Amino acid sequence: MSKKEAYQQKVEAQLNEWKADIDKLKAKGDQANASAKAEIYEQIDQLKAKRDAVSAKSDELRNASDEAWEDVKAGLDLAKDSLSEAMQSARERFK
Repeated sequence: MSKKEAYQQKVEAQLNEWKADIDKLKAKGDQANASAKAEIYEQIDQLKAKRDAVSAKSDELRNASDEAWEDVKAGLDLAKDSLSEAMQSARERFK
């Protein structure tokens, strides 16, 4: 397995984990009062947008040539870091 393929698998696993985290947050939102529910759902929308951006970069990585994948990886790493920070913030905020 190449470095590119290994990295791609790692990203896919992380995307699945983030999806599960967002689903857990949605379950909390479903149980919250009206004002908290609106806040949680807004946060969920932001997280989904960031997750979609990571997914798009992941697709771009998958289609990148062996020579160009490192450049695409740099952008993907930035998107992953942004989503990771947002997920951590949401976890702490909506415990």
